[in-house]
Amino acid sequence: MSKRINLDHLGVQGPRFYVTLGWVGLLLLIGAACALVMEHEGHVVTGMNNQVIWGTPHVFAVFLIVAASGALNVASISSVFGKQMYKPLAPLSTVVSAALLVGGLAVLVLDLGRPDRLTVAMTHYNFKSIFAWNIYLYTGFLLIILAYLWMMMERRMQPHAHGAGVVALLWRLALTTGTGSIFGFVIARQAYDAAVMAPMFIVFSFAYGLAAFNLVVMGIYTWTDRDLGRFVTYRMRSMLRLFVGASAYFTALYHLTNLYATEHHAWERFVLMDGGPYTTLFWVGQVAIGYLAPLILLFHPGTRDSYAVIAASSLLVIAGGMSQMYVTIVGGQAFPLVLFPGMEVSSGFYDGVVAAYAPSAWEVGLGLLGVGVAIVIILLSAKTLRVVPDNLADRFLDPDYDKTQAELAEERELAQMG
Repeated sequence: MSKRINLDHLGVQGPRFYVTLGWVGLLLLIGAACALVMEHEGHVVTGMNNQVIWGTPHVFAVFLIVAASGALNVASISSVFGKQMYKPLAPLSTVVSAALLVGGLAVLVLDLGRPDRLTVAMTHYNFKSIFAWNIYLYTGFLLIILAYLWMMMERRMQPHAHGAGVVALLWRLALTTGTGSIFGFVIARQAYDAAVMAPMFIVFSFAYGLAAFNLVVMGIYTWTDRDLGRFVTYRMRSMLRLFVGASAYFTALYHLTNLYATEHHAWERFVLMDGGPYTTLFWVGQVAIGYLAPLILLFHPGTRDSYAVIAASSLLVIAGGMSQMYVTIVGGQAFPLVLFPGMEVSSGFYDGVVAAYAPSAWEVGLGLLGVGVAIVIILLSAKTLRVVPDNLADRFLDPDYDKTQAELAEERELAQMG
């Protein structure tokens, strides 16, 4: 089926492409200016302080890195699990994954306060720190993605694509495990001290990455007037609702586990009831917008063939994911450390006090820089490389395309009968 689908360039010529690139370039300039101000003036111009040292830029960075892992799902399903219908989209999947990873790392590096000191982190390692391991995980993943893309696009190397896909799958699971473990290993923070953080972040990556990939595919095919069949969009819909449902399950598991342990009761009361903006972001942003709304839209029988619903659901999942990252990263730091369990602690150093934090425009601009970097990489890669299928029409991908409606109805009836 997929042999009749050819890979092509983006297919957008003339001013339309460069105007779009110019708008994204403006976003990059704004982000770069914000990074320059933060580097020159110091973190005093941000909302960060001694209590909240990972602010909004880290929310963007971690979200992009986690989504990068999940964006490779389509390529993994094609190469590793042999699902041929996903093969035409596999190269684009690797491009989106690499773009999101580079965008996230760009924010991470520029938020260090002293980006020029990155060489120290690259040459001096403390292997008791999960951060040191992540340097290898991130850079190794990027190299593996590029090698994987080359093997899929180079005819001579295609027999090795399966092996590269297996390595990429295992590596990205390790990467997301490492990212989740950054929080899960911080035993001093009640919000973070949980082994479930690692598998939870893996599941989050599936949802966030697929949502981002869906938007890229739909954006490209709408922009270039290519044929995007309902068979592909139905599969996107099915996978997205599975991953969103799994994300909701792991979130519930995390909170129920914390509610079982007495030491985490104060944190749970904070995030679920008394946390002010963090409680609002959790219930409205993460749960209502990120889980309930997409699941209702994706499971409703009347939305099965709606491209707009899939796009809207993907946007909602991303908005919910950003809320989840904000509650986890910022809210987890704002909640006071328990220095002496069972004792009241009072001092002039904000002990026992919820930390105040409000993101500044500089932080938001730096975070948007990472989004702009990812978009530019996707645009330029699609423009210069043959990674975009010329069409994804049902007649090329749907194995039941030639069957009559009567035959399909009979098969559905037999399936319902058992």
